[in-house]
Amino acid sequence: MTQLMGRPILELPGELGGRPLPADLLAGVRTALVGLAVVGVPVLGLWVATPYADDGATGATRLAGALWLLGHGAPVLRGDVGAPLTVTPLLLGVLAVAQLYRAAAGVASRRGPRPPWGGPVAVWAGYCAVAVAVVLHCAGAGLFRARVLPDVLVVGLLAGLATAAGARSARPVDPGAPPRHPVWPLLDRLPAPLRPSGGAAAVRDAVLAAGAGLVAAGGVLVAVAAVLDAAAGGGRGMAVLGRGPAALVGLLLLGVVLLPNAVLWGVAYALGPGFAVGSGTVVAPGGTVLGPVPEFPMFALLPAEGPGGWRLAALLLPVLAGVVPAVLLGRAAIGPRGAAEAGGETGDDDDGDGDGPWPPAATVVAVLAAALLTGAAVAAAGWLSGGALAGGRMARLGPVPWWTGPAAAGWFALVAVPGALLVRHRALCPATVPEVDEDLDLEVGEDADEEVPPAVRARPAERLRRGVLLLRARAYAAVLRLGGRGPGSAG
Repeated sequence: MTQLMGRPILELPGELGGRPLPADLLAGVRTALVGLAVVGVPVLGLWVATPYADDGATGATRLAGALWLLGHGAPVLRGDVGAPLTVTPLLLGVLAVAQLYRAAAGVASRRGPRPPWGGPVAVWAGYCAVAVAVVLHCAGAGLFRARVLPDVLVVGLLAGLATAAGARSARPVDPGAPPRHPVWPLLDRLPAPLRPSGGAAAVRDAVLAAGAGLVAAGGVLVAVAAVLDAAAGGGRGMAVLGRGPAALVGLLLLGVVLLPNAVLWGVAYALGPGFAVGSGTVVAPGGTVLGPVPEFPMFALLPAEGPGGWRLAALLLPVLAGVVPAVLLGRAAIGPRGAAEAGGETGDDDDGDGDGPWPPAATVVAVLAAALLTGAAVAAAGWLSGGALAGGRMARLGPVPWWTGPAAAGWFALVAVPGALLVRHRALCPATVPEVDEDLDLEVGEDADEEVPPAVRARPAERLRRGVLLLRARAYAAVLRLGGRGPGSAG
């Protein structure tokens, strides 16, 4: 009896051990409702706290549904004229993707049989069912209106990608299965002098490091802009916020969900091309051209119109962001065997195979591959962070992807190519010098005229110290010869 009670019945093989299809569907529904509650609870709370609300509870729920759809990248129409609203609050999007990823990974990792359409597919179906209900609720007349077919397609596509990624991450690895193909197989198909053997992982780590550095640069710019606005900008942002408690909380929450967008706009600013806040405008280190902008706290952080001046210092941030990727690729270029032999001869004549060092050309190829991937990622992130706030002049906000992406790739290559080659050269050159006794005793006479060993030439400080000791020994030998006491003297 104890064995039967201690055994998890639901894990038994057979009919009782399988996870039923409704359970997986409910997992997807629950995931969507949690994300919808994260948006809906603050909106309904602000509606309750507003003393003179213009609309009823239906308007508040429609607003929450519209924000939830916008977080997935789905377009929404605003106002009676149907002005497009396509700016995606990236914080809500990241939350939705993380929830779907986790739910799909949890369902896919469970053992036991499942129906053909169960598992991650059922999670995706349940999530999309909630999305259809939200779209239909927001499709009628109101301040924010959803477009049924485009919105359902966008939410379904995003949910499918996140679910597939989560299910793939939970797939068990069979030790006897053949190895997976590398993420970038083109690197291993290049000729030997250009092939960075096993460089896919190093390229991936370099891209992640570059992305983290650029995001940090954008965050620094946003923080500096906020401090400057509070200290010397006349408090424009605080003036916008001073409209009552409900408006203050609402604007602050909206600013929080749009904070990742602002950071990516800061990345585009640091890279040089900048971003637009309306048609015919540009906000860049070289200069700012603005027109009338909506009253919003985040827009209060924009620099004043005119030439860049000291703001050109922002261009140094991408240089700093490229240092870590250069070090990572430079260390990967020496290879495991090259790292073990770093104190010996250089590996420039290696053909790029095995665990030996990469040739210099292969190192450059790896850096350029990482630069291209970084540029593509920055261009995609810039495109997701922008959009339209309304029709007409405000139909264009955010970075221009075909400017920001090449700028990111160019900065990466400009910093990482010489940096990686320098790290590789320093690691492969013989830089280790044996310790020299401070009380070194150089024999006087013929031994004093011998050349300094090659190992002494490794460091300027060691070479200088050995030169001083050798000069002193030769001077002492000359004194002994003049006094008739040297090795060649008669006595």
